[in-house]
Amino acid sequence: MNDTPPASEYTSSPWALRAYAFLGDGERGALVGPRGEMVWLCAPRWDSDAVFSTLIGGPGEYLLGPEDQWNVWGGYYEEGTLIHVGRWITGDSEIECREALAVPADPDRLVLLRRIRAVRGDARVRLRLDVRPGFGEHSMTGLRRERGIWSAHGGGLRLRLAGAADAVPGPQGSLETRFTVVSGEARHLVLEIGTRAGTDELDPERLWKATERHWAGAVPDCSALAAPRDARHAYAILRGLTSGASGGMAAAATTSLPESSGGERNYDYRYAWIRDQCYAGLAVAAHGPHPLLDAAVGFVTERLLADGDALRPTYTVAGDPVGEERSLPLPGYPGGTDRVGNRAGRQFQLDSFGEILQLYAAAARLDRLDTDARRALDVAVDAVERNWLRPEAGLWELENRWWTHSRLCAVAGLRAVAREVRGRAARDWDDLADTILRETRRRCLSPAGHWARAEDDEGPEAALLLPLARGCLPPGDPSGPLTRRFIEERLSEDGYLYRFAHGDQPLGEAEGAFLLCGFMMTLAAHRQSDPVSAFRWFERTRAACGPPGLFAEEYDVRQRQLRGNLPQAFVHAQLLEAAVRLSGDPES
Repeated sequence: MNDTPPASEYTSSPWALRAYAFLGDGERGALVGPRGEMVWLCAPRWDSDAVFSTLIGGPGEYLLGPEDQWNVWGGYYEEGTLIHVGRWITGDSEIECREALAVPADPDRLVLLRRIRAVRGDARVRLRLDVRPGFGEHSMTGLRRERGIWSAHGGGLRLRLAGAADAVPGPQGSLETRFTVVSGEARHLVLEIGTRAGTDELDPERLWKATERHWAGAVPDCSALAAPRDARHAYAILRGLTSGASGGMAAAATTSLPESSGGERNYDYRYAWIRDQCYAGLAVAAHGPHPLLDAAVGFVTERLLADGDALRPTYTVAGDPVGEERSLPLPGYPGGTDRVGNRAGRQFQLDSFGEILQLYAAAARLDRLDTDARRALDVAVDAVERNWLRPEAGLWELENRWWTHSRLCAVAGLRAVAREVRGRAARDWDDLADTILRETRRRCLSPAGHWARAEDDEGPEAALLLPLARGCLPPGDPSGPLTRRFIEERLSEDGYLYRFAHGDQPLGEAEGAFLLCGFMMTLAAHRQSDPVSAFRWFERTRAACGPPGLFAEEYDVRQRQLRGNLPQAFVHAQLLEAAVRLSGDPES
C-alpha cells in the first residue's frame, strides 16, 4: 500500500465504542455513529478491505444526518431485527433515519437502505458519501449520473446510489448535498456496492419489504426467557454476523479496536472461530432447533471433514484459511494500532474439539445431526484421543501449555455425545473422558481442592467455569464449587470478572473485564443450583453495553467503557444461553 492516505477534512472524530450501532446482513457489517456517520464497512465481505474506515483513522464514510449540529441524538432497533432507527432532536425539528443492510443478502453485493424522515418540523439534512476501497488506497472514478442514479467504480468495486440525484461530485469521487425534508415526509436512499455492476432496480419499497419479511422469520420469540428483549436482540446480532451462504459466523465486525490504550492487544476478528461458532450453536440449541444451529453444525462439519485434527481454530467466513497478520498504514482507533489477518489461524487448540462435540450432542438431542455431522463427530473424537496429551494454545490463544480448561472441555464434550448419541461407541467415549479427567485431576487439581489454570500454574482461570457448567464433573464433586469460589475471590471486581491474573498487576490494569467470563459465571452458578448468584452475575454483566445494546469483548470497569472489537459474537451467544438456562432448571 501507499503511505498513509490523508483523512478527508470531513472525516468524523471517533466516539466511545458504546455509542456505535451495528448493521449486518450475514455477509458483512457496518458501524454507524450517533450523528448518522457510517464509519466502518468492509466490502463485499467480512474480511474484505474496508470502504469506510474512518473508525480506525482511514478515509471513507457515509454521513446522513441533521445539518444542524446543535442536536441531541438517540436511537433504537426495531425488535427482533437489525433495522436501526437513529433519532435527533434539533432546535426546531425531530428527525429519524431508518437504516439496514438489505436481506436476503448476496455475498458479492451489498445493498444499504436509509430513509430520512421529518417527524416534526422541516428537517434540514446533510448527505456525504465517500467510498474509499482498500482501506482508503483507492477512490471511486468514472462518476456519472443517469436517470437519477449515480454510478462509479474503483478498487475492483462498483457502486450505485439512488435517491440523491441532486448531489454534487467532490474530491476523490465523493458526493455531497444538503436538502430539506418537509415535516411528515421522508426521503429514501439506496446504496449498492459489489464486485459487478448491478442491474436490478434500486426500489426502496421492494427492498424494505423484503428486509422486513426476512427479519420477521429470522429471529424466534424469546418472551419466555430471562431478559427477553436482550435475549432476542442477541439472537438478531448472531444472525447478522452469520453468513447465509456458508453458515460461517464472524467473531466480530471490526479489526484492531484496542483492549487497552497503548497496548499490543489489537486483533482482527472479522473471521469465523470454530469455538465461537460452537458457542453460538449451543446457545441457539438451548432455545430450540432454529436455523442458526444448522448453520453452525454445517460450517463446523465441512471444515472438520476437510481438515481432521489439523483443524484450524479460525477460518474466513467463507471457509478459507486466514491470512498472516500485517499492519495497515492508518492511525488506528485512539489507543490502538491497525492490522489485518490473525496468527491464531496457525495454532492447535484442543478445546475447540471439545466444543464441537458438545455442539454435536446438542444437535443430536434436537434430531439435527445429519449423516455428515455424524461422520465428523467420529473425526473429532479421534482428534481428541490422539492429541489430548499434547501441549496446545488453549482458549486464549497463548503459548503451548497443558491448559486445564482444554482438557475439561474435551471431557464435557465426550460425556455429552456419549449421552445423546446412542451406539456401540458411547461406552468408549465415556471411557476416554474418564481417562482424560483422571490424568487432568492428577496434574491440575490444586492441593486446596480447586482446579488450577494449567499443569504448571496454580492461579485462577475464569474459562474453567464453562466446562464446569457443561457437566464435565460427576455430581457432587466438591472441586466445582471450590473452583467457582476461588475464581470469584481472585478475579472479580465490582460484579465483573477477569480472565486470569497478569502477574502482580492489579485487575483492570492489563486488560478489561471479560464479558464472556461473566456469563460463564452465570452458567456455572446456575449449574451448581445457586440461582441468586446466577441472576446477580447475569444482570451485572448484561449491563455492560451502550444504548444500542452491543457488547464488546472487554469492559473497562472503572471508566464504564467498552474495549475491543464489536459486536463480539461469543458474548452475545453466552448472554442468549444464560437467558435460556435461567428460565429452566439447572440440568436443562
